[in-house]
Amino acid sequence: MNENKINFENYLKEFRQDLIIAGYSQKTLKMYLSYTTEVLNYINKKPELIEVRDIIGYLAQKKDSGCSNATLALIHAALKYFFKNYLKMNIIDEIKTPKKSKSLPKILNKDEIKLLFNATKFGRNRLILKFIYGSGCRVGEVVKLKVDDINIKERTAMIRSGKGNKDRLIILSKNWIIDLKKYLKKKKIKSEYVFSKKNGTPISSDTIQRIIKESAKKAGITKTVTPHCLRHSYATHLLEAGTNIRYIQTLLGHSNLNTTQIYTNVANEQLKKVKSPLDNL
Repeated sequence: MNENKINFENYLKEFRQDLIIAGYSQKTLKMYLSYTTEVLNYINKKPELIEVRDIIGYLAQKKDSGCSNATLALIHAALKYFFKNYLKMNIIDEIKTPKKSKSLPKILNKDEIKLLFNATKFGRNRLILKFIYGSGCRVGEVVKLKVDDINIKERTAMIRSGKGNKDRLIILSKNWIIDLKKYLKKKKIKSEYVFSKKNGTPISSDTIQRIIKESAKKAGITKTVTPHCLRHSYATHLLEAGTNIRYIQTLLGHSNLNTTQIYTNVANEQLKKVKSPLDNL
């Protein structure tokens, strides 16, 4: 490494601009910039002079320090965009990262879902939880949902700029629509957002995560319950009910069927719990 610290400010500024134009979300943008900054500071060479061994050395020390395969994959994705798309260098193509371990998604059974709802404060908070489970939306999509995005008559909603900056149609529960109409009618502060704070601004993802965590604790559920856990439960319960996996793929907004395919493994785990009728004789 060079003794004198190199200033990467202009590189990172332009890199950020490229990510914005490419339509990356604020969350991804923040992660990519953070990881790229860390790598550049660690190697401390002009980016055009960085070699494959420099990056491998950085990734090796990250792995040695206990970094997960999932995080290494994120770092690799950030560097791939920085070198290949921004600097037009192909050095990242030669570097392979360990595959992410494919653990089964954590889900709640239907009884646990009911317990969770009953333990959640009636009104906005319960409506949020029912929406996530009833639609399979990501928490980042929930906070951006606008009243105008919902078609009450057709019981559908349009998710705008979801993951990958794509729009998609989702179906809504008939019972949830009834609750929504009551909620919007009673709402004192009118807002363009369905789930808003008292001042009309959108609720944050952190707030939703906290609501779910507190409700799970109150309900006596020992599993780690997150917004994504409700999304996983939605997909698994649809599959168990016989819904075509291609429909589930579309509703979840997965670009690749392989991503949705993991829910067949979860459903198989549930099948193993079914008691044979022979044992009841």
